[in-house]
Amino acid sequence: MAGFIGKERHAVDEKGRLMIPARFRRKFPEAFGSLDSKKEPASLYVMKSPDRSLELYLPDVWEEMARTISALSDFHPDERLLKTLMYESLEMVELDRQGRIPLSREFLDHAGISRDVVIIGADTKMIVWEPARLSEVLEGSSGRFAALAGRYF
Repeated sequence: MAGFIGKERHAVDEKGRLMIPARFRRKFPEAFGSLDSKKEPASLYVMKSPDRSLELYLPDVWEEMARTISALSDFHPDERLLKTLMYESLEMVELDRQGRIPLSREFLDHAGISRDVVIIGADTKMIVWEPARLSEVLEGSSGRFAALAGRYF
């Protein structure tokens, strides 16, 4: 697994491209391709999250999740709905030679991103937030940390 840890501020350029921080790119598996290699270009899965952020997954992490989703029944209404909601919110993008990924207008609008972003390394994924939105979530949840940590650890 990747082991993305840390937080970086970046900006989306006028063409909607987001630079993936170098310290996160270094976590990409070598077999996955690199910016300097002749291998297949590196790609990421981008998902619109219900909390209005964007989540970025390496292919091996997403494939593990996809196996779980594929096991859901197409004949059970809730499971079929979950499949639809997950795949409607998903895109696969390739990194260019400068380490940027294109984000569609739909995905940028979903997250409220016009320029600046905060990218949080969350172990197996990267989470992209519009800075003001992230601040609202953190401020609104600041008193819940101890209770949540106590519940899960």
